[in-house]
Parts: sequence; C-alpha cells; structure tokens
Amino acid sequence: MSSIYELDGRIPVAQALPLGLQHILAMFVANITPIIILSNAVALDQALSATLIQNCMVIAGIGTLIQLYPIWRIGSRLPIVMGISFTFLSLAIIIASTQGMGTLMGAVIVGGVIEGCLGLFPKLWTKLIPKVVAATVVAAIGISLLPIGSNSFGGGQGAADFGSRANWIVGSITLLICLVTFVFGKGIVRSLSILIGLIGGYVVSLFMGMVSFEALRDVSLVSLPHFMPFVPEFHLDAILAIVCVYFVSATETIGDTSAICSGALGRNVQRKEMGASVACDGFVSTIAGMFGCTPITSFSQNVGLATLTKVVNRFAIASGAVILVLSGFVPAIGAVLATIPPCVLGGCSIMMFGSIVFAGFDMMARCGFSQRNMVIVSLSLSIGLGFTAVPSIFDIFPTIVRTVFAQNPVALVFLIAVILNLVLPKDKDEKVVEE
Repeated sequence: MSSIYELDGRIPVAQALPLGLQHILAMFVANITPIIILSNAVALDQALSATLIQNCMVIAGIGTLIQLYPIWRIGSRLPIVMGISFTFLSLAIIIASTQGMGTLMGAVIVGGVIEGCLGLFPKLWTKLIPKVVAATVVAAIGISLLPIGSNSFGGGQGAADFGSRANWIVGSITLLICLVTFVFGKGIVRSLSILIGLIGGYVVSLFMGMVSFEALRDVSLVSLPHFMPFVPEFHLDAILAIVCVYFVSATETIGDTSAICSGALGRNVQRKEMGASVACDGFVSTIAGMFGCTPITSFSQNVGLATLTKVVNRFAIASGAVILVLSGFVPAIGAVLATIPPCVLGGCSIMMFGSIVFAGFDMMARCGFSQRNMVIVSLSLSIGLGFTAVPSIFDIFPTIVRTVFAQNPVALVFLIAVILNLVLPKDKDEKVVEE
C-alpha cells in the first residue's frame, strides 16, 4: 500500500487505474474547454472542432507521460499532469480570428521550441528564482484557482442555472463526501477521496436530472487523431506575441514543479527538475501545434490532488495518461467524462485548490519571515492579485501587456517577485534552488 506514496513504487494495474482516473477526472473538462472556446470563437465547423478535442486529449496524455518518464532532458520525472493551457486562450482567439489558424499554429510551434530550449539550460535563469520567489508563485497559483473552483461549484460561469439550489446541493454533497472520506478514510480509500466524492456527486446529479447524454448519440466508436489539420504559417508579430505568453506558461510550470516537490514530496525543488519541466512544456507544445492544438502546461488542480492525497506514484498517474490517450482514439470515453456536471467538479476542487495555497505558505515558512521576504511576498501578492482583479487598470498599456498581465495574476506576481528579489539587499543566508 505504501508504494503509492513512492515515485517508483510497484503497484498492480488494478490499484493504479482508479488512482490515475482520479487525476484525469480532475482535469478533463479544463483540458478540453480552451479548444471548445477557441473553436466557437473562430467559427470552426463541428467536425473539425471534434477532431481538435480528440487531438488535445492525446497531446495531454503524451505530455504527461513524457513528464513522468523523460526523454533525455525533457521531462522532470515528477508526478505532474499536463493539459491544454487557458493562459494562451485570449491571444489565440485574437491571432486565429485576424490571421487564421495556420498563423496561430505556426506561432505555437516556434514558441514551443524557444521555451523548450530555455528549459534545457536552467543554469541561465534558475538563479532568478530563490525559494521565496517560488513560494510566492505557488501561493499565487492556489489563490488564483479559488474563483475557478467556486465558479464550477455554482454550475459553471455563465450557466443559466448558476448558483441554483440544485448546484448548491450537489456541490455541497460532493465536497462533504470528499472531506469525510479524506478525514476518516484509511489507506487506499483516503487516497481515492476525490474520486469517491466525484462518483458520489455524479450519482446524486443523475438522480436530480442534471446529467445529459445527448452528446453520446453521434459519437463514433473509434477515430484516429488528425495530424496537421492546419497548414502552419510563420509571421513574426504572432510569434513574438505567443513567445511572451510562453514565458508566462513557464512561470506556472515552475510554480507547479516547486509545489509538487514541497507539498507532495516534502522537499525542495531541484534546478534540473525545473528546467526539465519547462523543456517538456515547450517541446510538447510544439507537438500540440502540429495537431492543431494550443500549447499545453502543467495542471495546478492535479498538483493540488497530489498535495492533498500524497499519491505520487508515477505508474499510477501514467495509467491516467494512458486513459487520456485512449480517449483520443475512442471519442466515447471523452464524451462520457464530459457529462460530469460542473458543480460536481467544483465540489472536488475546493479542497484541492486550498491545498496548493497551503503548500505555498508551507514553503514560505521554510524560507523564514525576514523583513526582505515579507516585502517580496506581500508586495508581489498585493500587486499581482490586486491589479488583476481590476483589469481595466491596464488600459493605458499596449495590447501585448494587457494580454499577458491584465488577467493573469500568476505572471504579474512572478514578475514583481523577481524584480524585488533583484533590487532588494540580499540576506546572507539566502539560497537559490538546489542543484
């Protein structure tokens, strides 16, 4: 049983599958949503949209497998789950709407190579990220996710029944099942607390008539992913804009890598792990562009799941990645998972996202509460979270600045924390990330 709490512990497939499925259920909707929104925004036909959704599941599974089982220096060997990033969505819509999907894919491909190469040389940039900066970014990631969990709990932002009695009931029951199972469960039951809560909430939502199976009617049994659905075009302005957002994505991956080490593994992140995570982020995003998808990144909700349950077994999480890949070849699997109501996912997310915030605070405590650290943490969070809560404050800036920072608190927190770390006098005992 203790093997599930070890990176390389040997566990049977029957035990690995539910643990892996738990991770996939935690991120599935978030993984396909950016592609759905992009497809609707640029008016792609239904068949092409379905192809892109299918492709993004395969790419997320491949990215996760490479992160777990590295190829050369690409992949951290940490229990990190990858998926399609929301960070690029607004810029992707602008580029695709004005210059076409081919231009967007060309920018994604080139930008991914640039980020990937950045990850191969961590010594050039990890000295900019001491432990207090990493801790601040982790806390910002957790705090920025809280509204997402709350929106899901209410039924999904923009839903006609948002905040309805039914959503409150199902979300609360789901959360209660997760909490009771986690607090009073033992062994494998406790490790599967999120999955048990999700199943319980889904059953309740079925009885309340909140689940629709309409999408299953026209789903084919088997379908192959489509390589190069768009012919890439390479335009410098689009590439430069996308590269700026790639740096933001790298920031999130760095924070997630730090959080998984601190919260789930109980140790500090190593320099090579940071670089390898970013390299995977970039190079797999290039592959994503070849399949018509926007870039991938690490998924913070899965970091929260690992932090909460302490299940870090690579084989268990890899089984979930295999499920993702199979979902891309068997569309019915994805269609069934997509029937889970948002309020059920929200009930599961509340605990997971809060655990990321706690991991950030725990990292801060290890850094110490010196005056310098207090200034870095407090000012970075105040500006990063405060300014992005009122995005109109960025209206005087160019479009690229608004795109990167106006609604991305993690990016702004990271920038402010790095600048403060560079300009404030150093503490004598301060250390950067470990080798």
